[in-house]
Formats: sequence, C-alpha cells, structure tokens
Amino acid sequence: MREVDKVIAARLSSSVPLVSQVAQYIIAAGGKRLRPALLLLMAGALGYKDAQRFNLAAVVEFIHTATLLHDDVVDESTLRRGRPTANENFGNPASVLVGDFLYSRAFQMMVDSNNMRIMHILAEATNIIAEGEVQQLMNTHDASLSEAAYLNVIRSKTAKLFEASARLAAVLAGSPEHIESACAAYGQALGTAFQVIDDVLDYDGDAVEMGKNLGDDLREGKVTLPLIIAMQRGSADQCALIRNAIEVGETDNLPAVIDIVKTTGALDATRQAAASQAQLAIDAIAGLPANRYTEGLLQLAASLLDRRI
Repeated sequence: MREVDKVIAARLSSSVPLVSQVAQYIIAAGGKRLRPALLLLMAGALGYKDAQRFNLAAVVEFIHTATLLHDDVVDESTLRRGRPTANENFGNPASVLVGDFLYSRAFQMMVDSNNMRIMHILAEATNIIAEGEVQQLMNTHDASLSEAAYLNVIRSKTAKLFEASARLAAVLAGSPEHIESACAAYGQALGTAFQVIDDVLDYDGDAVEMGKNLGDDLREGKVTLPLIIAMQRGSADQCALIRNAIEVGETDNLPAVIDIVKTTGALDATRQAAASQAQLAIDAIAGLPANRYTEGLLQLAASLLDRRI
C-alpha cells in the first residue's frame, strides 16, 4: 500500500494548481483504500508480484475518488471522513472538474498496462458505475422501490469496482477463465456486503466514528434495505411515517425512523443479508491457493460484518 501511495502522489501532479489542491485534499483524507487493497491481496494470492499491480491499484482508487467528488456534489454532502467535503471547501464546479481530471488520469495510467483486456474491464466498470449513479438518482424519493431494484443499483455503483479490482488481479496473473470468474464473484459479493453494511450504519452508526452525518441517506431520499424491510414488517402507521420521510426527504422524524427499523428487526435482517453476501465471497475463492494473501481475503470478507465506520 505504501507503493500504491507513491504512485498516487506522483500521478496527482498537474500544471494547474487547483487540480492538485483539490485532488490531494480528498486523497489525503485517507479512507479505507479497500479497492486497491483488494487488488493487491488478490494478486498476492495468485502469485503475481510485478509492479503493474501498484499502478492499477492506484487507478481503481482514482476512479473511486472521482465518484466521491461527483457524488458529494449530487448529494449536496457537507461532511466526509470527518471533515468538510471538497465541494464544501472548493465549490461544486471545482469538485466536478477535478473528478473529471481523476477519471482521465486513471485512463492515462491504465494505458500503461498495454493490455486491451485490462482497459476493457476498467472502461466497462466505469460506465456501469455511472449508470448505477444515474439509476440511483432516478430512484430517489421513490418509497415503492423493491429490494431487487435496490440490489441492482448497489451492484452497479459500488460492487462493480470491487469486482473489477479482483478481476484485474486475475488478468495480471494470467489466470485461467474459471479463476478469473471466481475472483470477480468474490469482488462483487464483497462490494455488495460492504454497501449493505454501509446502509445499516446510516441508521445504526456513530457519526463521529464514521465522519459523516447520520440520516444522510434519508435526507437525500435514498431508499435502502433497512427502510425497505422496515416498511415490509412495520404497521400501517410506521410504514406511512417512513414513506413520507422518503418522499419528502426530511430528517425531522429520524429518531422515529431509527426506532422503527430497530424494533421491526430491519437492521438485523439487513446485517444478515450482508452476512449472506460475505459468505458468497468466501465460498467464491475456495479454489484459490492457500497462502497468507488468500487468508487475508477471507479475513476481509468476515471483517466487513463488524465494521462501524
């Protein structure tokens, strides 16, 4: 990861000062770096040790960071990772344009691999992520959203880059198709579990630990699995309260909504859904070589269920 950070620092440079300033601001905020870590772990599990893995790990982090810059503008977010968002500090125009810079820099870097298969994977992933974000925008304030529609969005906007990160490692290692598919399946299931737990934490997390405001999803009119399950299980009055909160996009009744998702067992059911995805990830890599990197992948999937930030 230190080598990845070196690549990130080197490739953030720009002759336009504001580009470097905004990009370094959000990169320096840290974050979990899960996607590059996933690529490195998977590459290690498959025995690939060449330096190209550092370049592509930085690429997926740049793509992820670009989506964060754009998401915070779309969602009008003010807090991320415990400090003001880039759009709060530098304004929406700068955040959008620097997000574009990170996308384009990522595509410059992926060309360095001189591998059309790698470029195809990353180009497709970036396109699907964008489609997922647009679909989520279309779904806002729609209290009738189904669980299947919810899962379709998170598999596009979140899980797809996890899937691509794991698949890239297999391609770098020259793995056969069945191993590549297994790696991709692990990544998709891991990314889905990650997002489902993230949606739990919006109603059951610690704002200080998470570095963002509780109830942001509700304020933005996002329909997530805890709310879907709560409306399925709750009384008519409880369902009406949640439905109105989603449609209006207000958090005045957030304490009441949190109480409903807890008392109906919606949070526990959502955590179980995440656990099922984590198990799918674990099962997917049963055929990988037994080594410390594979053990790390198994631990990563299990640890998602205990995350609080």
